[in-house]
Amino acid sequence: MKDFILLMHSDAERAEEPEEWEAYFAKLRSSGRFQGGSAIGAGECMKKSGSAGPLHERLGGYIKVQAKDLHEAKSFVEGNPVFEAGGTVEVRELPRS
Repeated sequence: MKDFILLMHSDAERAEEPEEWEAYFAKLRSSGRFQGGSAIGAGECMKKSGSAGPLHERLGGYIKVQAKDLHEAKSFVEGNPVFEAGGTVEVRELPRS
């Protein structure tokens, strides 16, 4: 199994409802592939020298899952309240060293 992260953007066309999140997390937990996640709060970009790039305010949260490949990881987007509300969800592999 590989690790993947679902990065949820704050660009949904409507607000997600708490019961949508409850149902989605129940589905993820029942899959046995859910590895955690969280909303992402305010922060700041830092760079040792020079100016750091801007903070990407659109990132609103993440979910970590396990899947055999990107195709399977993308299946975990179905039912995601951000996605279902018309928002963007990035799916990225978390390479292991």
